[in-house]
Amino acid sequence: MNYGEVLTRAWKIVWKFKVLWIFGILSSCGRGGGNSGSGWRTSANELPPQVQQTIAQSDRFLNDYWWVIALFILLIFVIIVLFVFLNTIGKIALIKGTVKAEEGAERLGFSELFNLSLPYFWRVFGLSMLLFAAFLIIFLLIGAVVGVLAVFTLGIALICLVPLCCLFAPLMWAIGVVIEQAYIAIVVEDRGVFDGLGRGWEVVKTHWEPMVVMAVILIFGAGIIGFVLAIPFFLVVFPAIFALALGQGRGSMAVFVTAGICILAYLPILIVLGGILTAYVESAWTLTFLRLTGRGPNPEAAPVEPEATLPPLQSVNA
Repeated sequence: MNYGEVLTRAWKIVWKFKVLWIFGILSSCGRGGGNSGSGWRTSANELPPQVQQTIAQSDRFLNDYWWVIALFILLIFVIIVLFVFLNTIGKIALIKGTVKAEEGAERLGFSELFNLSLPYFWRVFGLSMLLFAAFLIIFLLIGAVVGVLAVFTLGIALICLVPLCCLFAPLMWAIGVVIEQAYIAIVVEDRGVFDGLGRGWEVVKTHWEPMVVMAVILIFGAGIIGFVLAIPFFLVVFPAIFALALGQGRGSMAVFVTAGICILAYLPILIVLGGILTAYVESAWTLTFLRLTGRGPNPEAAPVEPEATLPPLQSVNA
């Protein structure tokens, strides 16, 4: 596979069809954590009076304004659902847009790509939920086993697991490549959830060498570009934190406020650039799938030269 052709073609598609930037931004949506309780308990009478008063006020607020908490939880749920929907539609539209561009489309509209993406929504969403449930169960089992080993070996088992942790990142990258190809297979080849997952594994297994090369280029390349895009945040946030921690008075607060204004000003630029990067990476993965499965132009083939035409024979009069 001609890697340069794929990467160059992906950039040409993303630059020509700037509507893909919007779907790149949408695909970036929703890209959590949990709280754990503590076993420490104390009697309410042992708490300081101020803390007891705060707890009493909190109880009264929860009793009188429970509906506010319910609305807040509902709002968070709606936002999560919206982000998941936008992320899924954005991903499908980027794949569809790349395929349409390869088919010779001269123009791609937002409504066109949005409508073309809807038939694949539940399958792509179903694969995401299936993978989420599988990873959740696996991590819970691993956490339970590690916890038991840590208790019975007084922590020695954790040291022995360090080499295995070094293999965790490459393993996750490899799984991520298979999942990426599964998403593309569902959209490009109109497959079901499990069929698409099997097809993604088949493509990666059959063409593992070009997949490894593209994974290194796209994963590390996107990581480096993402870090460069985040540098302005670091340049603004770190000095503000140090000024706020070491300084006193209005001066440090002014630095902190200025940093906040700069971050808000840079945030739209970061969102747009992040959307372009997401669109480019998704387009490159889609082109990789198309090339390896025999769809689209063959980059290895030499250009066909037009056949030479002979001038028409002139009749010779005796």
